[in-house]
Amino acid sequence: MKIYVAYSSNWDYLNELYKAITNSFLNNKYSFYFPHINTDEQFESKSFFEKDCDLVIADVSSSSIGTWIELWWANIFWVPIICMYKKGSKVSGSLKVVCDKFIEYSNIEEMINWIDKLI
Repeated sequence: MKIYVAYSSNWDYLNELYKAITNSFLNNKYSFYFPHINTDEQFESKSFFEKDCDLVIADVSSSSIGTWIELWWANIFWVPIICMYKKGSKVSGSLKVVCDKFIEYSNIEEMINWIDKLI
């Protein structure tokens, strides 16, 4: 299963999201695609959603126009989306237009367990 991970660049996604997933048992079960890792080149997410992507996991704890655009592209190509957010975050209600699965998490372990359960 090919899973695209979307996020806002307004927080420490390298340590709080990418490392959490890549250091977990999930990384051995699925193929995760992390845009902007080890490159400054733009990832062609629209093409990936159209041809190769099986699932999008988006951390929506922080609002981001770029993440919104990616979620719309995924939605257009019928790619399932799971939105997750840190407990206490204000999440846009308009996300319900493109996603019906939301995960609220308090810590890394809880986030990883929810992702595994919903996949």
